[in-house]
Amino acid sequence: MKHTLETRLGLFFALAIVAAAIILEMAGSIDVWKKGYLISATFENVQELKEGDQVKMAGVPIGYVEEIRLLAGQARVTMKIQNRYEVKTDSQAVIKFIGLMGRNYIAIEGGTMESENAVAGTALAAGEQPDLSKLMAKLEGVASGVEGLTKSFSPDNFSSLLGPITDFMKQNSGQLSTIIGNMQTVSDNIAQGRGTVGKLISTDEFYVAAYDAVTNLQVASGDLRTMMSKADDLLTQANDTVAGVNSGKGTLGKLTTDEALYTETTAAMTNLREILEKINSGDGSIAQLVNDSALIENAKFGLQKVEKATEGLEDQGPLSLIGLLISPLF
Repeated sequence: MKHTLETRLGLFFALAIVAAAIILEMAGSIDVWKKGYLISATFENVQELKEGDQVKMAGVPIGYVEEIRLLAGQARVTMKIQNRYEVKTDSQAVIKFIGLMGRNYIAIEGGTMESENAVAGTALAAGEQPDLSKLMAKLEGVASGVEGLTKSFSPDNFSSLLGPITDFMKQNSGQLSTIIGNMQTVSDNIAQGRGTVGKLISTDEFYVAAYDAVTNLQVASGDLRTMMSKADDLLTQANDTVAGVNSGKGTLGKLTTDEALYTETTAAMTNLREILEKINSGDGSIAQLVNDSALIENAKFGLQKVEKATEGLEDQGPLSLIGLLISPLF
């Protein structure tokens, strides 16, 4: 059987198509023979995204870009997702790129297990990434600034900057030498222990005094902590005492909380007030004893007679007194 030129060309094109399909399938950029469902997302700018670019979730390819269409000034991207992969409805589609010169792709991020699975026609929220061209423009501006800064460091600029400093040092070389000499003398004195600063550095007296001061401060702080602890104990005891009084414990607590005692005390005070009022008004024997001046005079006169009688007994002597006492018995 003879192969004509047309037959050979047909076989060549068929083999080329098969090889191209196998290469694309191995590259993973087109899933023509794989079934899937279509979802979409709307972006302000798709940057350099193209149809056929991959769609990934957690870095794993799950589909590809089916179509990019301009609607109302925005880019609507339709993605074909393989049936074996589940995309949550609260996921977000973000355009990312691989390296500075790599291809763009869509990354499906987020999504919770509680949300529903996306189905054909589901529209996902879109997340915008920084535009690579804007980043490159900013980098170019930074590079221009660095270049301008390096150009400013020319020999002429250095000479104009250092010239006044050099002239100043030349005009004041003597004074600068004196200052340096004085600084060297001061440093030598300090190193040899002379002067206040030298003694502070070279001797241990300041260290000992500081150590003693710190030790005394620690002791004082310990005493203060002890006093604070005792004060806390006293405060605790006072709180316990007040709590006991409030709860009616002890004599003071009973005096404070016993209603019957309060009632009796009030009644006694009332009675005492009535008695005092009667005494002041002259009612009763006690009131007469207190208020009757004649009774007081009689009492004074009787006491005077008793006093005279005792004086007479002292003059008669002990025997006369005994006889006086015994005579009524016979």
